[in-house]
Amino acid sequence: MAVRPTTSYAATAALITVLLTAGCALPVASGQDPLPSAAATSVPAPSSSTSTTTATPTTATPTPSTPKATPKPKSTPAEPAALLSKGDSGPKVRELQHRLRQLEWFAGSITGRYRTSTVKAVKGFQDKRELDTTGAVDKATWASLVSRTRKPTDDELHNRLTPGRALMRQGTTGNRVRELQARLKQIGWFSGSVTGTYGSVTVAGVRGFQGKRAIPVTGEVDQRTWDRLTAMTREPTSDALHNRTPKPSASGLDSRCLTGRALCVSKSSNTLTWVIDGQPQLRTDVRFGSAELPTREGAFAVGWKSRDHVSTIYHTPMPYAMFFSGGQAVHYSPDFAARGYNGASHGCVNVRSMSAIQTLFAQVRVGDKVIVYR
Repeated sequence: MAVRPTTSYAATAALITVLLTAGCALPVASGQDPLPSAAATSVPAPSSSTSTTTATPTTATPTPSTPKATPKPKSTPAEPAALLSKGDSGPKVRELQHRLRQLEWFAGSITGRYRTSTVKAVKGFQDKRELDTTGAVDKATWASLVSRTRKPTDDELHNRLTPGRALMRQGTTGNRVRELQARLKQIGWFSGSVTGTYGSVTVAGVRGFQGKRAIPVTGEVDQRTWDRLTAMTREPTSDALHNRTPKPSASGLDSRCLTGRALCVSKSSNTLTWVIDGQPQLRTDVRFGSAELPTREGAFAVGWKSRDHVSTIYHTPMPYAMFFSGGQAVHYSPDFAARGYNGASHGCVNVRSMSAIQTLFAQVRVGDKVIVYR
């Protein structure tokens, strides 16, 4: 006679069938016995005949149990593999050092030895670009660095400063010299009037500019000197070329700037104009954020001011900061003053004239408009 399964066993069997059909495994709670298998719970049918022979007892050989597999420990994500790190040496380190020097993170001779000064330079670059600040060069650091620099020449890799053919030198005159002087004036390497005559003051300015940027110090302008200077500066205005003090004009300003008190910031002309009731009071050069960290455009208001502010994200000084959109502010930038347009902010509006930012900070009030437009 067949044994009839109980109601609870039938329900359990049905549940197992549903779970297996869904592709799921039924977990076993700790401290409980596993559910019986179909083989373990089936009841054998009675034999159709009864044997009268006495069975000889035998010793059953126990089936060895399969040991449970030891779970593998969870692997932690590996650190990015370093391409270059402290202690390395060779031509790749030379290239690293020169590329860092192009961005003014590394100073001194190219040695090809990855020592403390190189570690410090790499950390500075990584921190500026929001990379892992390890001091070692991984793929992400190298890719970011290469995208912002050019491949060094063999002379540059071995500290051979060979000047190129002079485009301008002492005694040269004309409009090209005027442009040279006006561009040097933008970054503080020339003072006084723009004359168009390449005299001793211009020679001194060119020599200072060259020495600061590891260009052969000749006092003459070769192509390398000119390229570096134009990358750091903007094309001088006619007023700048002829020593005329520019008078701020409302011409070309966004219409939103012409009422009330407004910091009017034009991305197309790289200028900031301080306007009160439609009358421009001051105009100064500015630069903006990069494509990765752009300066926001639109109508804002000055939310708060901080005279000696230091960025809590990048740990860099932001003197005379006037915040208008979250962490974005109008502020003085020593990097802009030193490198000109050969660089970018993290989204702020950088001012390179100390006198201009001091005047603005003194006059601008919390609540004044900030209009950023193209």
